[in-house]
Amino acid sequence: MPSLKSYLSFFAAVLMLGQVVSAQAEALPDFTGLVEQASPAVVNISTTQKLPDRSVADSQMPDLDGLPPAFREFFERSLPRKSPNGKSPRGDRQREAQSLGSGFIISSDGYVLTNNHVIADADEIIVRLADRSELKAKLVGTDPRTDVAVLKIDGKNLPTVKLGDSDKLKVGEWVLAIGSPFGFDHSVTKGIVSAKGRSLPNDSYVPFIQTDVAINPGNSGGPLFNMAGEVVGINSQIFTRSGGFMGLSFAIPIDVAMDVANQLKKDGKVSRGWLGVVIQEVNKDLAESFGLDKPAGALVAQVLDDGPAAKGGLKVGDVILTMNGQPIIMSADLPHLVGGLKAGAKADLEVIRDGKRQTLSITVGALPDDDEDGASVTPKAANESSSDRLGVSVTDLTADQKKTLDLQGGVVIKDVQDGPAAVIGLQPGDVITHLNNQAIGTAKEFAEVAKGLPKNRSVSMRVLRQGRASFITFKLSE
Repeated sequence: MPSLKSYLSFFAAVLMLGQVVSAQAEALPDFTGLVEQASPAVVNISTTQKLPDRSVADSQMPDLDGLPPAFREFFERSLPRKSPNGKSPRGDRQREAQSLGSGFIISSDGYVLTNNHVIADADEIIVRLADRSELKAKLVGTDPRTDVAVLKIDGKNLPTVKLGDSDKLKVGEWVLAIGSPFGFDHSVTKGIVSAKGRSLPNDSYVPFIQTDVAINPGNSGGPLFNMAGEVVGINSQIFTRSGGFMGLSFAIPIDVAMDVANQLKKDGKVSRGWLGVVIQEVNKDLAESFGLDKPAGALVAQVLDDGPAAKGGLKVGDVILTMNGQPIIMSADLPHLVGGLKAGAKADLEVIRDGKRQTLSITVGALPDDDEDGASVTPKAANESSSDRLGVSVTDLTADQKKTLDLQGGVVIKDVQDGPAAVIGLQPGDVITHLNNQAIGTAKEFAEVAKGLPKNRSVSMRVLRQGRASFITFKLSE
C-alpha cells in the first residue's frame, strides 16, 4: 500500500501544479476593463446604395476579381436576387445594395472615423450606437488613397475613444479589435502586433500595422486598441485565400488616419508631398552593380520632367538612402515619408551617385490628383546595332519617340535572340536608356558599352516598357 510519504508527495505535486497554472493565468492580459471603457464609442455602420434593376444579374454577387488577388475588403454587399419569374422578391423596380462595417466616435459632437470602402458610393449611411439607437450620418469627406472616411452624426456628449500614438507601438505588443464582423455588434478579438510599416499593393501612402487579430467582413473601419485602451489603428485589410481570416490583418496607423481626418474636416481634401519620381527596390544584384555594401534604399528609375525631383537635381540611377535623416531601408519607405510632407516643405535626400554619397535639397510639390500615364513605343527604322554578347539588336530612337517619351537619347530593341537579353525577359519595343551605369544615347554607344561589360559581376540596365522605367540586372559568364 502507498505510504504516507507517497501521499504527501502527490499532494505537494498537485499543489505546485496549481500554483504554476495560477501564475500563468495571472500573466495573461485581462481585457475586461478595456472593453467596458471603449465599447460605447464603437459603432456599427450600414449603408444603402440604390441600383437600377439592370445592374443586378440573376443570382450573382458583385465581381470582386478587380481587387488585388490576396487582399479583400472587409465588407460584403448583400444584393436582392430575382425570383424565378424574373421579379424582385419585394416587387421593387429599383434594387438596393447594402453593406456593413464598423467605426468609432472621435469627438463628443459626433465625428466618426471609418474606412472609405465601407461607405463608398452609398446613398444613405446609418450609424448604430452602443445603445442601439440609429442616426443618419453625413459624409464629411473621404480619402481613397488611405481608405479613410469621416462621418458626422448629430449628437452631444457622445462617448469617444482615446487616441494613442501608433509610432510608439512595438512588435509583439498585445492589441485588441472591437467591431461588427458579419453584423455581430461589438465583437472583441485580440492578438499581437506582427509587424509595422508594411506596404501593400496599391497602398503606397500607408505604412500598415500588421497584426494577427481575427478580422472578418464587417470589422472594416473598426478601432484597434493598445492595452492602455487607446486607438492605435483602423482595421482595414486582410490577407486571405479563402475570403475569411487567415492570421494576417492590416490596420491604418491612427497618426496617419487623424492627419487625413483633420485635413478632410478643414479643407475637404487631403494634400500630400510629391517628388515626381518612379522608384524601385534595390535587390542584392542591383546593390552590387551600384557599388552598395548591402541592399537598401530607393533606386530612382524615372524622373518626371519639370517635377520637384528634376528641379532639385535628382537623376536616374541615384539611390536614395535617407530623407530628412530618416533611413530608407525599403523603397516603400520613401512614399510614406514624402506623402507626410506638405507642398513647399524641404526634403534633404542623401543619395549614392556614381559610387559617391551626396546630399540634395528638394522642395516638395503637391501630389497630382491623377497618376501620369506612360507612353507606348513603336520601333521604327533608324541606325541599328547589335550585341552578340547580349543577344539583342537595337536601333536609335526617332525624334518622335524621344519627344513622346521625353528622352534625350536611348535605343529601342528591334530583335531579341537567344542569350542574356532573352533570359532577363527583354522584348522588342523595350527602350534601353542606361547600361552598366552609363547613359546610352545611340545604338553605336550601346554596342561599345556592351562590348566592354565585365564578366561574372552584376550589371544593371535601365529599361522603359510602355513608358514605365525599371532597372534590371544580369551577369555575363563568358
